[in-house]
Amino acid sequence: MGKALIDIAGVIERELPRIQADIKELIDNFYDCRDFLFVGRGLSFPIALEGALKLKEISYIHAEGYASGELKHGPIALIDKEMPILALVPQDDVYQKSLSNVEEIKARQGRLILIGTEGDSHLQRLTDDVIFLPKVPDDMNPILYTIPAQLLAYEIASRRGCDVDQPRNLAKSVTVE
Repeated sequence: MGKALIDIAGVIERELPRIQADIKELIDNFYDCRDFLFVGRGLSFPIALEGALKLKEISYIHAEGYASGELKHGPIALIDKEMPILALVPQDDVYQKSLSNVEEIKARQGRLILIGTEGDSHLQRLTDDVIFLPKVPDDMNPILYTIPAQLLAYEIASRRGCDVDQPRNLAKSVTVE
């Protein structure tokens, strides 16, 4: 695991400029949204939650994170041509199920942003807005896939003129009495 962590740091350092450029390229289509959904399955689900929370905190957009497999239990009712959805679709052990969920979103005309593995031609056929990441060991995907989710939130907030360093109504720590 130690070597994998060192390796992932190098991957992030190498890929960061391209990831930033990819996000800046697609931001014009998404910065003015009122709502946003983030979906992921397996190890990607916590990243969906984190991405939604970050977007909500710094851009003041209503954003929710969901497990992709739970779409049919409510969130799918929200999907239409106005609803942006960021889907995390690494080529991992739940890839086929994740891909099926993305196809359901596409069938309902959801505005997709996909984050997936380099060379995945299926994703490019589903939307023009794809951020490709290099293949890494599955247990390193959460570290790598968090980067574009957080950068998307940052770029949207910046584009909206929000102060990303001092979001309104947030405290750096919480004291429980």
